[in-house]
Amino acid sequence: MGYREEFCEIWTSQVHRPGADKLLEWLSTTDFFRAPASTRFHGACEQGLVMHSLNVYHALMDRFFEEGDNPESMAICGLLHDLCKANYYKPGTRNVKNEVTGQWEKVPTFNVEDQFPYGHGEKSVYLIERFVRLKPAEAVAIRWHMGGFDDAARGGCRAISEAYDAYPLAVKLHLADLTATYLMEKGTGLHT
Repeated sequence: MGYREEFCEIWTSQVHRPGADKLLEWLSTTDFFRAPASTRFHGACEQGLVMHSLNVYHALMDRFFEEGDNPESMAICGLLHDLCKANYYKPGTRNVKNEVTGQWEKVPTFNVEDQFPYGHGEKSVYLIERFVRLKPAEAVAIRWHMGGFDDAARGGCRAISEAYDAYPLAVKLHLADLTATYLMEKGTGLHT
């Protein structure tokens, strides 16, 4: 089973809210299932975004799911936390020096071309809520899934600490994102 098929299977079996089917239809009109997860780091390849989303979902379920947790919330957060990256990257090239020949060569890469610069987690929440109403814990978890890598958190924002104190799902999503990025995707040739 490919990444897209696995994503759709999990989505349709776990998410039953009004608008879930419309959100899945909309995803098919974007590059979500083809896009990279980053330009040079984890998932910097075609289908890297959907691969990473699945890894985060599996990390949430396999490592952080506890009795009382909502499987639908875990699916929404894990699968869509980086929805902001749909239609975000464009194929391009960059120059890299060939270590053997010493010559500069053009290599394929992805470049950021943000058509809607609204932030990272906030943008994902906004895009999801065009179709599916999020619970407060889900919205906060997706908003703060970047942890200290988020611009607001680096500036000393206290909201992240308050969010993590109030919503365990936010902590779990951040940990699952780190787990997928630095443990699960490392060694696959996708994380450099």
